[in-house]
Amino acid sequence: MAKNASLPNVTLRAVTPADDEFLLAVYGSSRAEELAQVQWAEGQKEQFLRWQFDLQRRDYDSRFPDAEYAVILFDESQAGRIWIERDDQEIHLLDIAILPEFQNRGIGTLLLQQLIDESVRTQKPLHHTVFVLNADAHRFYERLGFVDIDDVGAYQRMEYRSATE
Repeated sequence: MAKNASLPNVTLRAVTPADDEFLLAVYGSSRAEELAQVQWAEGQKEQFLRWQFDLQRRDYDSRFPDAEYAVILFDESQAGRIWIERDDQEIHLLDIAILPEFQNRGIGTLLLQQLIDESVRTQKPLHHTVFVLNADAHRFYERLGFVDIDDVGAYQRMEYRSATE
């Protein structure tokens, strides 16, 4: 995948089987705060993370068979992951996670802005689902123009709405 014009050091590349351990680490970093609340026996947290990661992957593969899975690169270093499903009706950001050491550099904003631009250009709604207890993520998406459209259990479904809507 090509470099992004507005932030030339951010690229995406398709996930390969060789990325599994990196993707597990990204997944673990996205759950670190939540999992820090539990006392774990030796090796138990790693087993739990691997189990949850595998369940998530199987769920996405079964519900979104045509999704694009990409590794986010920043200055050629692996910085995170982004999963996107596109169909005739919508663009669905399934997941985006950026390692803590790469956060607050504009990577997420850039990638979301590209999806927003695609949504506007194609006139397809852009949806994302956010964990209700993740207030930082919720504020991030609201700042970009997303609004809550539905409660889905422990998640809030959001949709991008332009300022003119």
